[in-house]
Amino acid sequence: MEKKVVTRFAPSPTGFMHVGGVRTALYAWLLARKNNGQFILRIEDTDKEREVAGSIEHIQKSLKWLGLNWDQGPDIGGPCAPYIQSERLELYKKYAEILIKKGLAYADPYTEEEIGKFRQEAEADKKPFLYREHRPASTSASLGGPENPSVWDGSTPLRFKVVELKQTIWNDIVWGELSAGPEALDDFILIKSDGYPTYNFAHIVDDIEMKVTHVVRGQEFISSTPKFLSVYEALGVTPPYFVTTPPIMGADGNKKLGKRDGAKDVLDYEKEGYLPDAMINYLAFLGFNPGGEKEVYTREELINIFDLTKIQRSGAQWSDDKLNWLNKEHIKLLSYDEVEKNILEWLPKEMRNPKLVPIILERISKWGDVKDMATRGELDLFFKQPSYPKEKLIFKNTSPEKISENLQLAIKTLDGLTEKDFKIENIKNALMLIADKLDSRGELLHPVRFALSGLDKSPDPFIIAEILGKNETISRLQKAA
Repeated sequence: MEKKVVTRFAPSPTGFMHVGGVRTALYAWLLARKNNGQFILRIEDTDKEREVAGSIEHIQKSLKWLGLNWDQGPDIGGPCAPYIQSERLELYKKYAEILIKKGLAYADPYTEEEIGKFRQEAEADKKPFLYREHRPASTSASLGGPENPSVWDGSTPLRFKVVELKQTIWNDIVWGELSAGPEALDDFILIKSDGYPTYNFAHIVDDIEMKVTHVVRGQEFISSTPKFLSVYEALGVTPPYFVTTPPIMGADGNKKLGKRDGAKDVLDYEKEGYLPDAMINYLAFLGFNPGGEKEVYTREELINIFDLTKIQRSGAQWSDDKLNWLNKEHIKLLSYDEVEKNILEWLPKEMRNPKLVPIILERISKWGDVKDMATRGELDLFFKQPSYPKEKLIFKNTSPEKISENLQLAIKTLDGLTEKDFKIENIKNALMLIADKLDSRGELLHPVRFALSGLDKSPDPFIIAEILGKNETISRLQKAA
């Protein structure tokens, strides 16, 4: 019987969450949900110098907005609590003791200045710096001697001891067989002199303790995998499956999208009015392709089709246009009541007229566009009479007298409709009876539209008239005539 699938998302609290990190979380979440497994949120806060206050709360808020709910984590606990690394220091010491007793870890006797000198010497010799080439002759003595090898007071860094220099070969679910030569192995720091473990050690201990079966990660971790595997081997533990995701490239496709290159805080997309399901759909397809023509997937459909073997190796290019298109498609999946509710909420209070919903819906790809339309004044025509030069009412070579005559006919015709019957279809039918008798329909429809909107480009006059209502429509036509 195979192990129950357990995945984790383990971000560092060093600032806002950007789309690259969220995509990693999404794939881990999809894999767990597809297999009825466990998805763990773990906070890796051992680099205290880079930690940003409020980041842990921000991470949780970001995932909750997207609906990436976790089964174990800092706020809800679980069988492996606590889920914040700085609260698990005793555990890392316990595993360090195991390595010390095996003769596979030792205290680093050098100062930072001495190590810096070693690096300079390597650079002068034009070769990579390898700490193991400067390993002290007696590693056991630095720990208190063979009689008491577990003595380590923590005042100096604790390093892993590479016993065998060899080629490392491993399998990645996305990349297949990978390998690295002996140069990839070195005596790296397990626990720093401040008592905090390094990422290279802590994440391995936590993955072992939490029984993580699949590690979903970015390509930047491939080069460090030989070190990780050497620790797993030293501890006598079978490593998890590695799932290495492709990078998300910037809009130009030439560079990985990162915080320094304009990658936005994922919660900015919430503020701009994107739907979480649309963002999930978009991110899933940045590096994953199940095949076929279908592009719009619900959350449940994504879970059902998710397949690790369909994750791609090449980088996926970010596109705001594609995200906007996909978001609009997800808006179409909502009920009209939900669409109306959201559009009205994003409008200024004084503009919350349900009749505006259809006309706004046609012109937006996200809820934030509603606010932008109002800010740009695109909806002002529905709330105040337009001001314009009379010549704007003229259609081609039609005389001003004929335009005025046509507007008077429109007023008379529309006045015959009751307020209850003042609907788009009735308004259209009434006006088209006049327009169809003219040399060109534009002789009527152009001045009516301009009289109602005062704009060169606007919705059709029948829609505007219904939204304005009978009295305001006739008032504006009278002003124009």
